[in-house]
Amino acid sequence: MSNARKLADNLPTEGSLSGRNIIINGKFEIDQRHGFAAHTVSSGGDFFADRWGFYTDSNAFAQYGATTQVVSDGPTGFEKSLKWTTTSAGTVPATSEVIFRHVVEGYNINQVDYGTSNAKELTLSFYVKSSVAGNYGLTAQYTDSGGTNRYNLRSYTINSANTWELKTILIPANTANVLQQKTNGAGLRLNWDLGEGTSYSGSVTGNWQTTYVNGLTGGVKIANNNGATWQITGVQLEVGSQSTPFEHEPVGVTLKKCQRYTHIIGDTQYQAIGIGTMYTATNGIFYVHTPVPMRSTPSISKTVDGNNVWLQSYVGASGLNTNVTPQLGENSTNGRQNNFRIYVPSSNNSTTAGYSSWNQVMPNASFIFSAEL
Repeated sequence: MSNARKLADNLPTEGSLSGRNIIINGKFEIDQRHGFAAHTVSSGGDFFADRWGFYTDSNAFAQYGATTQVVSDGPTGFEKSLKWTTTSAGTVPATSEVIFRHVVEGYNINQVDYGTSNAKELTLSFYVKSSVAGNYGLTAQYTDSGGTNRYNLRSYTINSANTWELKTILIPANTANVLQQKTNGAGLRLNWDLGEGTSYSGSVTGNWQTTYVNGLTGGVKIANNNGATWQITGVQLEVGSQSTPFEHEPVGVTLKKCQRYTHIIGDTQYQAIGIGTMYTATNGIFYVHTPVPMRSTPSISKTVDGNNVWLQSYVGASGLNTNVTPQLGENSTNGRQNNFRIYVPSSNNSTTAGYSSWNQVMPNASFIFSAEL
């Protein structure tokens, strides 16, 4: 009997066996902000699931309403997808837009070597389903070393309504214009068009250009169709011109990747937030160590429970449940952004400076660290 081992015949021909997918949370398994609950879309920038967001200006938002939710629906091999539902619709104005987007950090995209003779193509693949069949627009976007935005309009076609379909899109290399953000800034943006005005509509040329177009002239505009739905999952972006099967990674690995950009303490039960010290008789300090170093110094915010409070801060058995505004104090630098001092004025009853305190996030409230792009 031969001791020779048969080599697998289905391995990728480009890139490493793992780490091929530049996209984070392409299966929509992580949703720290909303816990897979329905989320009402608002104007400006917003986040749906971790690493996935959207942008709509106020003029566009005045013409439609929508909800998003991570739902238990997907093609074979995928348990979840992100679903957009238009709840009311007019017509997006000429110079307005509604885009669904994923922003890739510079560290994770600098290998494309834009602006050099070694610039590489990218292949984007994803599963999509919509109640409206037709042609859709998608734009790849980055800022070059001179501060000019570069755009490449692509398209895909949904052939049958309410049917999962796999789409593959080639994003051409750009040998002329150097990528500006090669470290922890916004490297590459992928913008799926959900509705745009005529000023932002165009045709696919295959070229990188400086004129901003995000959707197809005559293409489907989901935000303009009341009751329309659009879903996506299995999103993969990889170097090279050949798509490979979706890279399924352990959910714990995906969570840690997401926590570089967002860390949320909060649940339906009390969540310990950190041991603290009374800075004065009423003003407290507590300390948070995040699971992984964050991309940059985060912003901090909170959401409240049904009683308009978020923090329980006590010295022994005495303290307060409050909606105090937290402030970020000193934090680590030089790429080690995972130790934070939080100052919370008026967090306690009159006690004694220097006493230790214990602190919790109230049920159905949250404390948020955000270093999103």
